[in-house]
Amino acid sequence: MATVAALVAAMGAGVWAGQHGLLTLPWAEPPAAMDTAHSTKPSGAVIYYRDPDMRPFYALVPRKTDDGRDYVPVLASEDVSFDPKPLPEAASGERKIKFYRNPMGLPDTSTVPKKDSMGMDYIPVYDGEESDDGSVTVSPGKLQRTGVETTLVGRHVLTHTIKAPGVVELDERRVAVVAPRYDGFIAKVGPATTATHVRKGDELVTLFSQEVVGWAANLSVENIGDRRSSPTAGDGNGRSFGAARRLENLGVPADFIEIIRKTGQVPNTFVVRAPLDGVVLERNAVDGQAFKSGDVLFRMADHSVVWMMADLSEGDIDAIAVGQDVQVTTRARPGRIFKGIVAVIYPHLMKETRTARVRIELANADLALLPDMYGDVAITTGEQDPVVAVPISAVIDSGSRQVVLVDRSEGRFEPRAVRVGRKGDGYAEILDGIAEGDRVVVNGNFLIDAESNLQAALKPFEQATESKP
Repeated sequence: MATVAALVAAMGAGVWAGQHGLLTLPWAEPPAAMDTAHSTKPSGAVIYYRDPDMRPFYALVPRKTDDGRDYVPVLASEDVSFDPKPLPEAASGERKIKFYRNPMGLPDTSTVPKKDSMGMDYIPVYDGEESDDGSVTVSPGKLQRTGVETTLVGRHVLTHTIKAPGVVELDERRVAVVAPRYDGFIAKVGPATTATHVRKGDELVTLFSQEVVGWAANLSVENIGDRRSSPTAGDGNGRSFGAARRLENLGVPADFIEIIRKTGQVPNTFVVRAPLDGVVLERNAVDGQAFKSGDVLFRMADHSVVWMMADLSEGDIDAIAVGQDVQVTTRARPGRIFKGIVAVIYPHLMKETRTARVRIELANADLALLPDMYGDVAITTGEQDPVVAVPISAVIDSGSRQVVLVDRSEGRFEPRAVRVGRKGDGYAEILDGIAEGDRVVVNGNFLIDAESNLQAALKPFEQATESKP
């Protein structure tokens, strides 16, 4: 064990001495010769400063370590570059460098490698990178770094979802009031109160009216006289017809009239019942209260169907029609979707907001939608036939024309003018320019478009370079 330890110590000392130039082997080159043969002198501006012990510490300005040593400056040629280095013409044997262009996109070219004022290498332009068919070539490394994405052109159903705010309102056709057509007094009010739900036929109030009792007495006397003169006469014959019609016109309940006809007796009071299933909105009746003809004692509404009043933008009017399906969501019922249809499109605009009002009918059997509740309306519009379409991000719109970049593989892209039709839900219809099955760029297309414009701008410089002897 002692012998092995001694050998290991000797080997470590030899390696250390060789690395620091204290020991020179006869078959090895001197360090200076190796540096001269396999490395070049750094050049360019100082990019940053690194720790002298190669630890992961860096600085933008000169600084010192904790023990007082200076940080080592890193020049431009020593910095890491992710762009592929140009191969020498003889070493590559495949592609020939035509010229070098400015790395910042300036219209400046060079026939030999050089650096700009910031120490950045000029970018080589090879034969074949610029073709006569108008396509542009981008290196695979640059495509990967910039996240260029492509997709196949296919057929899609273009739909556009119109969204607007709305407010729940009562259905005007489902609101009723209890307003007697005669003067009288309230003998007793039933159990119904404001905000309670009642069924059609439930007792609301018991009334007394001198006018009603008077006509009821006439009906009783006339009905008895008709029966004495003609025992076989049916109900409603003879003079009793006029008194019964008068009671019906006053809105007296039919069961009250039927009691008089059958018994000949005139009750002092009669019961008014609920005209529909619904919620009591107002109760203006108390025991012993007098009322006049036309006074509203109860107001109620049927909530089983409600309206959603939505205000749509002026530009969306042409896209909607009566009968279209609508989806409504509310904050009060998160996660629940109410389905309805467009019932009415109001024939005028609200001049203050320049919006059009749309009435939407919604089923509300469980009374989940309450009057004056806010909601979000979504109306899906568009045709059901699929058309050739691309994602909207694939279209480069300059204002005067629309262009898409067609992927021709191997880093080559062709700018192609297209004619855009309808748009909806992230897609744009393509009427002309590309066909189904083409592959287009959907992400990073502005980078490729800038590269295309740059190469087009360098064409005159390239021609000038080739014309030199």
